[in-house]
Amino acid sequence: MAGLSSGSGGGSSLGLCSHAVVRALPESLPQQALRIEKGKEVDFARAEREHQLYVGVLKSKLGLQVLELPADESLPDCVFVEDMAVVCEETALITRPGAPSRRKEVDAMKRALESLNLNIVEMTDENATLDGGDVLFTGREFFVGLSKRTNQRGAEILADTFKDYAVSTVPVYDSLHLKSFCSMAGPNLIAIGSTEAAQKALKTMQQMSDHRYDKLTVPDDAAANCIYLNIPGKGHVLLHRAPEEYPESAKVFEKLKDHMLIPIAHTEMEKVDGLLTCCSVLINKTSEL
Repeated sequence: MAGLSSGSGGGSSLGLCSHAVVRALPESLPQQALRIEKGKEVDFARAEREHQLYVGVLKSKLGLQVLELPADESLPDCVFVEDMAVVCEETALITRPGAPSRRKEVDAMKRALESLNLNIVEMTDENATLDGGDVLFTGREFFVGLSKRTNQRGAEILADTFKDYAVSTVPVYDSLHLKSFCSMAGPNLIAIGSTEAAQKALKTMQQMSDHRYDKLTVPDDAAANCIYLNIPGKGHVLLHRAPEEYPESAKVFEKLKDHMLIPIAHTEMEKVDGLLTCCSVLINKTSEL
């Protein structure tokens, strides 16, 4: 389906970021977190180390104000905060996650975003589902994956919330989320995996958009999930998967000469379908708190 709304957002604010919300790992994650494929055992100590390094990059290396929420053992997926909110400018849409076991995760996220004085919109329609992992904001428009976790009604509420931007829907078949195989790697630059499903989704996005995006194709779908930031004094920053995990994809990122490249290992989280964007909600506060 084509655009649900037709706004006229510009692309200049992409990646600007002052704050991040993250959440600690619950010890219940290895055994109880949702996953598409069973089998790979999560090394909790290693997962914690990887997550601490990730948070450390946001806080110490990039100088963001990081709100660290405590883990909740009754919510084994709670570290994956991205699914709980979509934040654009000063507005935060609190989602209604597709997995019923995750719906209580929104409470802590709502409180955190309220503490930043954002305009809070809550998704209360019981027919709607939306995971933040299905929402790709390009700086100009939104693409929303229609997946097992996100439905048409969820996409419509997102379009109603962010009226300044066009919103288009993209069918997602073989992956958990739209951003399981794509993300923004820079202004106007979409990182995309090489599988047939990923390339088909990209084609759909290209057909629906009035704008021509550049693409950065990487061999591994999971590695196409990266985090682009535009940090004052540091310029273009890209957090991407480490060479020891995805060596061929890392070589593609290394060609981005204008970016500060920060490789991050995320091996343990990926075993429960968690990728780099999943573990933070990024916010740009333009007004003083």
